[in-house]
Amino acid sequence: MDFFIKYYMSVWVFFALLLFNCSTYADVIDAIVSKDGQGDYRSIQKAIDDAPDNAVKPYIIFIKKGTYNEKLFIEKSFITLLGEDSDSTQIIYPELRANWRKFHPGNDWGSAVINIGNKVTDLTIANLTVYNNYGSLYGNTDHQFALRGGGSRLIIFNCKLKADGGDTVSLWNTFDGMYYMAYCYFEGWVDYVCPRGWCYITDCRFFGHNLTASIWHDGSTDPDQKIVIRNSSFDGVKGFSLGRNHRDAQFYLIDCAFSSNMANKPIYRTSNDSLYKWGKHYYYHNCHRSGGNYDWFMNNLDKAPNKNLQPEEITAAWTFGHRWDPDKTILSFYQNIIQSTSTRIGN
Repeated sequence: MDFFIKYYMSVWVFFALLLFNCSTYADVIDAIVSKDGQGDYRSIQKAIDDAPDNAVKPYIIFIKKGTYNEKLFIEKSFITLLGEDSDSTQIIYPELRANWRKFHPGNDWGSAVINIGNKVTDLTIANLTVYNNYGSLYGNTDHQFALRGGGSRLIIFNCKLKADGGDTVSLWNTFDGMYYMAYCYFEGWVDYVCPRGWCYITDCRFFGHNLTASIWHDGSTDPDQKIVIRNSSFDGVKGFSLGRNHRDAQFYLIDCAFSSNMANKPIYRTSNDSLYKWGKHYYYHNCHRSGGNYDWFMNNLDKAPNKNLQPEEITAAWTFGHRWDPDKTILSFYQNIIQSTSTRIGN
């Protein structure tokens, strides 16, 4: 895993150096958003609106440093939102789901900072912060989304995703949603990372402010649906719980680290067992807690549906049933950027 960390980050840093130190960056990206008016747009949403309707390759919107107090609606595929800096490129908007629903009964479209349409595919959000700050402004920690929507083949890379309430990252395509997240920081209250369908998370940090649950999964429409979390760390307030599920789900935690604040409480079901179809699927390998391990996260991959499953086999491609390999997608994408940019500057 150290190799992949060094490789991905070296690619990212090299790309950044090329991008910010040569005059050819405009040939690499399609639109620039800047608060100071030095780009093509001042508004991220306007750049999205002007993107092609039927793109077949990534349309790269580069967002310069600044705080953008916008709510975004994405209904086009092959969009890439690329921030200049993960800390200082910030999209911040206060929205409480309950308030939104007062005027839009039964409709969550618009209840998040970034709203993703159900038919969107091949969306990448990279190198920026998304923050729903309703709770800090108004003292309410109820559901408030940073990301919410459906779609599939979504990549979130090197981002900070935060909310002052529950359900920070809510990617809810129950039937064929596939979501990949790497080198991210997640923060929120109950169920603050709560995907449906298939989800692969690697090299991320989690911080929870509640005692109920940090992660959540819905895999109720296909027994193969799963959430995989690799090489990631969990922290939170004293007594925080790891996770839960309201419907059938499947969890794999591989090479993860838990802080001493984590409660001695296994991932749990919230309903009567008779309401579930496929049994309990909570699998762990090489996980450790500062201050001492709990028995419930001992190695048990031999209990997984594939009893011969080895930890090194649990990759993104495996998670998605080999229908999508975002590791290769990312490497290919940034290698092409490096190659094309290097050629233009004569390296």
